[in-house]
Amino acid sequence: MQVHAQLAGDAASAERLSDAWSLRVAPQLSETPNPPNAKPATIALGNSITGTVDTDVSLKGAAELRRYGFVVKGDALHYDADRDMGDAYGRVRIVSKGDVFDGPFSQLRVNASEGFIAQPRYHFYLNGGWGSGKRADLVDNERSKIEDGTYSTCACETNPAWYIRASQFTMDRGADEGVARNGVLFFQNIPLLASPWLSFPLDGARRSGLLSPTWSMSSKNGVDITVPYYFNIAPNYDLTIAPRYMSKRGEMLSADYRYLTSASSGSLSIAWLPNDMTTHERRYSIDLDHVWTIGSGFGAYVNYNRVSDANVSTDLGSGSAFPTSSTTLYQQEAGLTYNSGPWSVLAREQHWQSFSSDTTYNREPQLNVRYNRYDVGGFDYGFEADATRFTLASDDATQGTRFVFNPFVSYPIVRPGWFFTPKIKWHFASYDLTSIASDAPAGQPRTVNVNIPTLSLDSGMTFERAVRIWGSSYIQTLEPRLFYVYTPYRNQTYVPLFDTTEADFGLGELFSDNAFAGNDRVSDESRLTAALTSRLIDAATGDERARFVLAQRYDFRQPRVTLYDTEDTANVARTSLIVGSSIKIGAGINVEDALQYSQANNYLTQGSVGLAWSPAAAHVLNVAYRYTRANTTLDFQPVNQFIVSGQWPLAKNLASVARVNYDMSTHRLIAGLLGLQYDAQCWSLALALEKYTNATSSTSSPSTGTRVLMQLQLKGLSRTDRGLLDQFKADVPGYSSAPAEEEPVSRFSEYQ
Repeated sequence: MQVHAQLAGDAASAERLSDAWSLRVAPQLSETPNPPNAKPATIALGNSITGTVDTDVSLKGAAELRRYGFVVKGDALHYDADRDMGDAYGRVRIVSKGDVFDGPFSQLRVNASEGFIAQPRYHFYLNGGWGSGKRADLVDNERSKIEDGTYSTCACETNPAWYIRASQFTMDRGADEGVARNGVLFFQNIPLLASPWLSFPLDGARRSGLLSPTWSMSSKNGVDITVPYYFNIAPNYDLTIAPRYMSKRGEMLSADYRYLTSASSGSLSIAWLPNDMTTHERRYSIDLDHVWTIGSGFGAYVNYNRVSDANVSTDLGSGSAFPTSSTTLYQQEAGLTYNSGPWSVLAREQHWQSFSSDTTYNREPQLNVRYNRYDVGGFDYGFEADATRFTLASDDATQGTRFVFNPFVSYPIVRPGWFFTPKIKWHFASYDLTSIASDAPAGQPRTVNVNIPTLSLDSGMTFERAVRIWGSSYIQTLEPRLFYVYTPYRNQTYVPLFDTTEADFGLGELFSDNAFAGNDRVSDESRLTAALTSRLIDAATGDERARFVLAQRYDFRQPRVTLYDTEDTANVARTSLIVGSSIKIGAGINVEDALQYSQANNYLTQGSVGLAWSPAAAHVLNVAYRYTRANTTLDFQPVNQFIVSGQWPLAKNLASVARVNYDMSTHRLIAGLLGLQYDAQCWSLALALEKYTNATSSTSSPSTGTRVLMQLQLKGLSRTDRGLLDQFKADVPGYSSAPAEEEPVSRFSEYQ
């Protein structure tokens, strides 16, 4: 009998069969505990009964003793009421709140749910755990001990895929924890692990204990084994300690601590390799994230990342069991925030640990104030004020202090079906330089001031109509939009570059009034953007089934402001045509594309085309192509990549996982992964072969490596959210590893 949502009200009330003395039929099994200090009734059943009133009773043939939450069955039973002692013989079965023990003989204190059963076989219905032993002692209605026994959660009880054999098991249903003493873990009858103490959960909640180990073999680390241990300190605190052995590098230890309180949250991750046998160095990584809500609009945060060297993230996998990327910048930042009404304030100290020639400046310190008011007499207005001191570790670098003040005012006119928004903003920046780099423009002054106004006019309309396509009803929209921006030219040759780059490609940048992101450059503009968007919306569900965008961006004059003073203005014309679409074709098929074509230069600037197909759960195929023409942001290196990834079942319980990232400009494989995942009822195994690239600055060209990865997970014994399955999720968008959820069970399932 499966028990689902409990009934309530009159539907849950019992119904009498006839008069007031008749039995009542209950619509569901429910808990009805005895009142306090009330002695529960004991019910005796059997084919024949003999005994003395209020003294003892003997039952033979299908004998049963029942008391609230507790049942004893056997071929014969004798119950001594004075001593509350019951002896059961023959085919004995004890049911205690859903847990079942079978054996040839038992002796119990029925009222206390205390006693023992010889040569038991037991089964826990709430988690499917089962096993056998020489003797089981029932300490109370929640705790039991099994001597010289076994335990498993595999459904096959004749030859389980995994099981634990131990000299003693302690099962605590109240704490939902099992402990095996002097235990050996077997998988496919092969001993994997022996320990004097093993802990495992008796339900699906998180518990302290060993997590699934991860194993890999790589060209750089050799044999790599990690055995993490999870400490469930409290509901809002936990700690994972992960000892790790690498045959080519030595022993390493990492720790991940997480916490959550009413006023703060954060995590701390530390990895420590005292002596790398390959580099002969001490290596480490530290990652601290902390957010604190002080109150009254005030808050604070810390984001601290530091490593011993540039290659830690790829060689040792700091923060991820199997990384596929690397970085040469590590942020170390602390700040105070204030948010209340229209005010937003940030005060921070930001430093970067760098291992390359990258000129990412430190902010030591920064004070940023924003004020925004909306719909005040129909007007929106506000400002941003920012004062920052920029520093760099290099001796030959332009450094100094910048003050920025950016006010704006707009008057949005919004009506059903159309809108029109005029806006005026001003950019004022003042620089006080303490040092000037040798490659700065000739005659670079130490004090620089810039004043630049910007006018923009944004307008649009929305039309709708009902259409039928292939027998389905849709709402089709037509949304024309015109955006004009005018910014006069101001010479910014002597303005240093502290935190500014060219804006990314995207539909959002179409209607931006500045071609740069940051406060050190304001592009001169006399530009009109005309866009036409059309959507198909499912009339029944409101789901957007398709979107088409066509935009023309036209410069009325040649832009003159460039990111670097050495750039030729002839190459920065922003007149372009942009086309994009997003279409849901049938069930589980999405197609997206976006193209930007420079009409001034007659070449494709950027483009991306992608297809995602997921006809069912755990069936995923992604195909994408990305192109970006070489520019200053990419160090004049183009992006020309073809990416394919997917997850697909091959047979029952067996699925394949793959990802290929191929660079068509350099004709080399940037990253590749080929994996298999076998997911059985009580265990899963993941295997993968990976090729990866380390894009650090320690070498003149990116280095590559290969590795074989493996992870074994024994369900019901340990769970993990890190390792190879985490790698699959990162490499394959839409990847799914969770099986379909089973129906919930209770102690009334298979009620006896």
